[in-house]
Amino acid sequence: MPDISKSLTVAFVLASYTRDAPAGMERATAALARGLRRHGHRALVITAIEADATDGGVDEDLVSLGSIEIAFPAADDELREAISTHGQDDVIASDLRALYRHHGVDIAVYVDALWGLGRLAPACDGVRTVLAMHVVGHDQDLTPALERADVVLAPSTTVLDQAHDRGYDSTCWRIVRNALLDDHAPPDDRHREALRQGGPVRVLARLGPEKNIRALLDAGRLVDRGIEVVLAEAGFEHITGAQAAEYRHCAYSAAHLLMGGIREGGLPWNQVPPWLAEAAVVIVPSTEETFGLVALEAMSVGTPVVAFDVGNLPNLIGSRTGAGGIVVPRAHGESGLWGAAEALLDDPVRYSALSRAAYYRSRDYLPTTVAHDFLKAVR
Repeated sequence: MPDISKSLTVAFVLASYTRDAPAGMERATAALARGLRRHGHRALVITAIEADATDGGVDEDLVSLGSIEIAFPAADDELREAISTHGQDDVIASDLRALYRHHGVDIAVYVDALWGLGRLAPACDGVRTVLAMHVVGHDQDLTPALERADVVLAPSTTVLDQAHDRGYDSTCWRIVRNALLDDHAPPDDRHREALRQGGPVRVLARLGPEKNIRALLDAGRLVDRGIEVVLAEAGFEHITGAQAAEYRHCAYSAAHLLMGGIREGGLPWNQVPPWLAEAAVVIVPSTEETFGLVALEAMSVGTPVVAFDVGNLPNLIGSRTGAGGIVVPRAHGESGLWGAAEALLDDPVRYSALSRAAYYRSRDYLPTTVAHDFLKAVR
């Protein structure tokens, strides 16, 4: 059990990790690492993607695990095969132990059962094993990962409930919320009001079908407000080629918008908050969301969020007094999201109240706060 009163070295393992990756797991990992560093601890990230030695900024400690030979983006089955054939899992486990010894690691955090290599999680003297379950993984990965973990973390009660529904005993798992990576100042009241009157509706997502972008665009074809969508491929996908196919579908739908369109390639992490800050409203049309990091990032710059009542989004955004946006029943469909956004933009008093509440709700997710919660959870 680590003594959190002394300086610790925490290693985060995530095969798909790369700086500026358009995915919540990567951004949340970077944010927690930043919070730990601000508390005086060392945090390093172990990735299967070759690290650029010249890359500074967020990733002061980025370590490549060269024993995984796979091209990214990769599908679940491709990664599973790459680490499971011809004794490769033993090679990777041995390399992880060597890295832990070399860097003096106290806590190893496997960020997901498959992509975070939690299914391998080699025992190593003096190293506490933590499984960070951002989503409930495949049984074939999750079962061995849970057997190896000293502590299991989840970012929300949504994950605990989903695991329980799948037959896992989640009663002893601990919640550590995702953190904001950057704390960008929100626009002042005058600027925010100008955005309400004429700013664009913005959407930011990776290319996953559960992000539901195509259906949102189809339902918004007659919206007479600028619509700006940024989409990007993550390093992981459920089926090979799924992200490219999703982009083609979304591009077709975007071509029929009255105003606006989509941009492929994502945004660097440090540009996400300022881009969301210049939106009148951010719509999160996901049909599944175990946390909702884009919603949180929008709220942190005072931009109200409109989202479905799925997963963790109602808890994150709030649905009563003090809410940072509007939660729409899933049964109302994507047209319900557009209707809620338009009604909000036509109501300056409510808009201003939601903007202020959004910002203040986000203050509980600063990286130092979440890092403190993490250290208490892994004791």
